[in-house]
Amino acid sequence: MSFTKTYDGAEPVRINKWLGQSGVCSRREADALIADGLVSIDGEVVRDAGRKLEPGQTLTLSDAATAQLAEGVTVVIHKPVGYVSGQPEPDKLPAIRLISAGTQVGPGEVPGDVSLPPIGRLDEDSRGLLMLSSDGVVAKAVIGPQSDLDKEYLVRVSGDITEKKLKMLRHGLMLDGRQLKPAYVSRMESHRLKFILREGRNRQIRRMCEMVDLEVTDLLRVRIGPLKLDNLPEGKWRMLTAEEREALVGG
Repeated sequence: MSFTKTYDGAEPVRINKWLGQSGVCSRREADALIADGLVSIDGEVVRDAGRKLEPGQTLTLSDAATAQLAEGVTVVIHKPVGYVSGQPEPDKLPAIRLISAGTQVGPGEVPGDVSLPPIGRLDEDSRGLLMLSSDGVVAKAVIGPQSDLDKEYLVRVSGDITEKKLKMLRHGLMLDGRQLKPAYVSRMESHRLKFILREGRNRQIRRMCEMVDLEVTDLLRVRIGPLKLDNLPEGKWRMLTAEEREALVGG
Protein backbone atom coordinates (compact mmCIF):
# COMPACT_ATOMS: atom_id res chain seq x y z
CA MET A 1 0.00 0.00 0.00
CA SER A 2 1.51 3.30 -1.12
CA PHE A 3 2.01 6.34 1.10
CA THR A 4 0.71 9.72 -0.09
CA LYS A 5 0.84 13.05 1.70
CA THR A 6 0.59 16.71 0.68
CA TYR A 7 3.24 19.05 2.04
CA ASP A 8 1.61 21.92 3.95
CA GLY A 9 4.73 23.78 5.06
CA ALA A 10 5.42 27.40 4.20
CA GLU A 11 8.90 26.95 2.68
CA PRO A 12 10.44 24.38 0.30
CA VAL A 13 12.11 21.48 2.10
CA ARG A 14 14.37 18.64 0.99
CA ILE A 15 12.46 15.40 0.55
CA ASN A 16 14.70 13.38 2.84
CA LYS A 17 14.47 15.98 5.60
CA TRP A 18 10.68 16.13 5.42
CA LEU A 19 10.26 12.36 5.42
CA GLY A 20 12.58 12.15 8.43
CA GLN A 21 10.73 14.87 10.34
CA SER A 22 7.41 13.21 9.51
CA GLY A 23 8.59 9.94 11.03
CA VAL A 24 8.16 8.04 7.77
CA CYS A 25 11.79 6.93 7.47
CA SER A 26 15.33 8.10 8.06
CA ARG A 27 17.06 10.53 5.67
CA ARG A 28 19.34 7.74 4.51
CA GLU A 29 16.36 5.51 3.78
CA ALA A 30 14.72 8.37 1.86
CA ASP A 31 17.82 8.84 -0.29
CA ALA A 32 17.86 5.10 -1.07
CA LEU A 33 14.19 5.17 -2.09
CA ILE A 34 14.84 8.14 -4.41
CA ALA A 35 17.82 6.35 -5.96
CA ASP A 36 15.59 3.35 -6.65
CA GLY A 37 12.93 5.52 -8.33
CA LEU A 38 10.31 4.76 -5.71
CA VAL A 39 9.40 8.37 -4.83
CA SER A 40 7.24 10.71 -6.90
CA ILE A 41 5.98 14.28 -6.58
CA ASP A 42 2.65 15.12 -8.18
CA GLY A 43 2.93 11.93 -10.22
CA GLU A 44 6.50 12.57 -11.48
CA VAL A 45 9.21 10.16 -10.34
CA VAL A 46 12.00 11.96 -8.47
CA ARG A 47 15.59 11.13 -9.44
CA ASP A 48 17.49 13.93 -7.69
CA ALA A 49 18.28 13.29 -4.01
CA GLY A 50 18.57 17.05 -3.47
CA ARG A 51 15.08 17.79 -4.80
CA LYS A 52 12.95 20.03 -2.62
CA LEU A 53 9.26 19.63 -1.94
CA GLU A 54 7.28 22.80 -2.62
CA PRO A 55 4.26 23.88 -0.54
CA GLY A 56 1.10 22.19 -1.83
CA GLN A 57 2.91 19.43 -3.68
CA THR A 58 1.94 15.81 -3.03
CA LEU A 59 4.61 13.19 -2.38
CA THR A 60 3.97 9.50 -2.96
CA LEU A 61 5.99 6.46 -1.94
CA SER A 62 5.27 3.43 -4.12
CA ASP A 63 4.07 0.07 -2.81
CA ALA A 64 7.63 -1.21 -3.18
CA ALA A 65 8.92 1.69 -1.07
CA THR A 66 6.50 1.08 1.78
CA ALA A 67 7.35 -2.63 1.65
CA GLN A 68 11.03 -1.75 2.07
CA LEU A 69 10.20 0.34 5.10
CA ALA A 70 8.72 -2.66 6.90
CA GLU A 71 6.71 -1.40 9.83
CA GLY A 72 7.92 -1.98 13.33
CA VAL A 73 6.10 -4.05 15.93
CA THR A 74 3.34 -2.59 18.10
CA VAL A 75 1.59 -4.43 20.90
CA VAL A 76 -1.46 -3.38 22.90
CA ILE A 77 -1.48 -4.31 26.59
CA HIS A 78 -4.08 -4.12 29.33
CA LYS A 79 -1.59 -3.15 32.02
CA PRO A 80 -2.46 -4.11 35.58
CA VAL A 81 -1.54 -2.08 38.66
CA GLY A 82 1.98 -2.92 39.86
CA TYR A 83 3.76 -2.74 36.50
CA VAL A 84 5.70 0.27 35.21
CA SER A 85 5.57 1.45 31.62
CA GLY A 86 9.23 1.93 30.83
CA GLN A 87 12.65 1.08 32.21
CA PRO A 88 12.09 0.23 35.88
CA GLU A 89 14.02 0.53 39.08
CA PRO A 90 15.65 -2.77 40.12
CA ASP A 91 12.69 -3.72 42.33
CA LYS A 92 9.97 -2.80 39.78
CA LEU A 93 8.22 -4.91 37.13
CA PRO A 94 8.29 -3.58 33.54
CA ALA A 95 5.13 -4.00 31.46
CA ILE A 96 7.10 -5.81 28.75
CA ARG A 97 7.31 -8.78 31.14
CA LEU A 98 3.66 -9.38 30.30
CA ILE A 99 4.55 -10.21 26.70
CA SER A 100 4.52 -14.00 26.33
CA ALA A 101 2.63 -16.66 24.41
CA GLY A 102 0.61 -17.48 27.53
CA THR A 103 -0.78 -13.96 27.85
CA GLN A 104 -1.43 -13.31 24.16
CA VAL A 105 -4.90 -12.73 22.74
CA GLY A 106 -5.45 -13.09 19.00
CA PRO A 107 -3.05 -13.81 16.12
CA GLY A 108 0.56 -12.79 15.61
CA GLU A 109 3.99 -13.95 16.67
CA VAL A 110 5.39 -13.07 20.06
CA PRO A 111 8.03 -10.35 19.47
CA GLY A 112 11.55 -11.70 19.84
CA ASP A 113 14.70 -9.67 20.46
CA VAL A 114 13.21 -6.31 19.56
CA SER A 115 13.15 -3.16 21.68
CA LEU A 116 9.58 -2.16 22.52
CA PRO A 117 9.58 1.16 24.36
CA PRO A 118 6.26 2.47 25.70
CA ILE A 119 4.32 5.03 23.69
CA GLY A 120 3.30 7.34 26.48
CA ARG A 121 3.37 6.61 30.19
CA LEU A 122 0.91 4.85 32.43
CA ASP A 123 1.81 5.00 36.10
CA GLU A 124 2.56 1.95 38.23
CA ASP A 125 -0.61 2.48 40.24
CA SER A 126 -2.77 2.98 37.12
CA ARG A 127 -4.11 0.35 34.76
CA GLY A 128 -5.54 0.00 31.28
CA LEU A 129 -4.48 0.64 27.69
CA LEU A 130 -0.73 0.78 27.07
CA MET A 131 1.12 0.55 23.77
CA LEU A 132 4.67 -0.76 23.36
CA SER A 133 6.19 -0.22 19.94
CA SER A 134 9.27 -0.18 17.76
CA ASP A 135 7.28 1.67 15.06
CA GLY A 136 8.50 5.25 14.90
CA VAL A 137 5.57 6.39 12.76
CA VAL A 138 3.05 5.15 15.32
CA ALA A 139 5.04 6.70 18.16
CA LYS A 140 5.15 10.08 16.44
CA ALA A 141 1.40 9.93 15.72
CA VAL A 142 0.58 9.22 19.36
CA ILE A 143 3.11 11.25 21.37
CA GLY A 144 4.85 13.47 18.82
CA PRO A 145 4.71 17.26 19.25
CA GLN A 146 2.08 17.58 16.51
CA SER A 147 -0.16 14.80 17.85
CA ASP A 148 -3.75 15.78 18.65
CA LEU A 149 -4.97 12.34 19.74
CA ASP A 150 -6.97 12.44 22.94
CA LYS A 151 -6.85 9.87 25.75
CA GLU A 152 -9.84 8.70 27.75
CA TYR A 153 -9.75 7.59 31.39
CA LEU A 154 -12.30 6.25 33.86
CA VAL A 155 -11.35 7.49 37.31
CA ARG A 156 -12.71 6.57 40.73
CA VAL A 157 -12.15 9.18 43.43
CA SER A 158 -12.85 9.73 47.10
CA GLY A 159 -14.03 13.09 48.35
CA ASP A 160 -16.90 15.45 47.69
CA ILE A 161 -17.45 16.08 43.95
CA THR A 162 -19.02 19.50 43.34
CA GLU A 163 -19.79 21.47 40.20
CA LYS A 164 -17.16 24.00 41.22
CA LYS A 165 -14.51 21.28 41.37
CA LEU A 166 -15.62 19.89 38.00
CA LYS A 167 -15.31 23.35 36.42
CA MET A 168 -11.80 23.72 37.85
CA LEU A 169 -10.80 20.30 36.51
CA ARG A 170 -12.13 21.18 33.07
CA HIS A 171 -10.33 24.48 32.85
CA GLY A 172 -8.29 26.72 35.09
CA LEU A 173 -5.68 24.52 36.74
CA MET A 174 -1.93 24.91 36.38
CA LEU A 175 0.77 22.28 36.78
CA ASP A 176 4.47 23.03 37.09
CA GLY A 177 3.81 26.68 36.37
CA ARG A 178 2.03 26.02 33.07
CA GLN A 179 -1.66 26.23 32.22
CA LEU A 180 -3.26 22.90 31.41
CA LYS A 181 -5.14 22.44 28.17
CA PRO A 182 -8.93 22.31 28.58
CA ALA A 183 -10.08 18.82 29.61
CA TYR A 184 -13.37 17.02 29.21
CA VAL A 185 -14.47 15.88 32.68
CA SER A 186 -17.89 14.41 33.40
CA ARG A 187 -19.48 12.68 36.36
CA MET A 188 -20.56 9.11 35.63
CA GLU A 189 -21.53 7.80 39.06
CA SER A 190 -21.33 9.08 42.63
CA HIS A 191 -17.54 8.67 42.83
CA ARG A 192 -16.61 7.96 39.21
CA LEU A 193 -15.41 10.49 36.64
CA LYS A 194 -14.56 10.36 32.96
CA PHE A 195 -11.51 12.36 31.83
CA ILE A 196 -10.56 13.05 28.21
CA LEU A 197 -7.17 14.75 27.86
CA ARG A 198 -5.12 16.04 24.94
CA GLU A 199 -1.86 16.09 26.87
CA GLY A 200 -0.05 13.74 29.20
CA ARG A 201 1.87 15.49 31.96
CA ASN A 202 3.42 13.38 34.68
CA ARG A 203 0.66 11.87 36.89
CA GLN A 204 -1.59 14.59 35.52
CA ILE A 205 -5.03 13.31 36.55
CA ARG A 206 -3.93 12.40 40.07
CA ARG A 207 -2.33 15.80 40.57
CA MET A 208 -5.35 17.60 39.10
CA CYS A 209 -7.64 15.79 41.51
CA GLU A 210 -5.38 16.53 44.47
CA MET A 211 -5.63 20.24 43.67
CA VAL A 212 -9.42 20.10 44.18
CA ASP A 213 -9.28 17.87 47.28
CA LEU A 214 -10.14 14.62 45.52
CA GLU A 215 -8.07 11.44 45.86
CA VAL A 216 -7.82 9.00 42.95
CA THR A 217 -8.46 5.43 44.11
CA ASP A 218 -8.55 3.81 40.66
CA LEU A 219 -7.48 5.01 37.22
CA LEU A 220 -8.22 3.07 34.04
CA ARG A 221 -7.19 4.26 30.56
CA VAL A 222 -9.69 2.96 28.02
CA ARG A 223 -8.80 4.78 24.80
CA ILE A 224 -5.95 6.44 22.90
CA GLY A 225 -7.37 8.30 19.89
CA PRO A 226 -9.26 5.71 17.80
CA LEU A 227 -7.68 2.77 19.66
CA LYS A 228 -9.88 1.27 22.38
CA LEU A 229 -9.13 -1.13 25.21
CA ASP A 230 -12.51 -2.81 24.67
CA ASN A 231 -12.66 -6.30 26.16
CA LEU A 232 -8.94 -7.08 26.29
CA PRO A 233 -8.52 -8.84 29.66
CA GLU A 234 -6.28 -7.33 32.32
CA GLY A 235 -2.74 -8.70 32.08
CA LYS A 236 -3.22 -9.76 28.43
CA TRP A 237 -1.86 -8.32 25.19
CA ARG A 238 -2.44 -8.43 21.44
CA MET A 239 -0.88 -7.16 18.25
CA LEU A 240 -1.99 -3.82 16.81
CA THR A 241 -3.92 -4.51 13.60
CA ALA A 242 -3.12 -2.90 10.25
CA GLU A 243 -6.46 -1.10 10.33
CA GLU A 244 -5.77 0.30 13.80
CA ARG A 245 -2.32 1.48 12.75
CA GLU A 246 -3.76 3.26 9.73
CA ALA A 247 -6.36 4.97 11.93
CA LEU A 248 -3.67 6.11 14.37
CA VAL A 249 -1.29 7.53 11.78
CA GLY A 250 -4.03 9.06 9.67
CA GLY A 251 -3.61 6.81 6.65
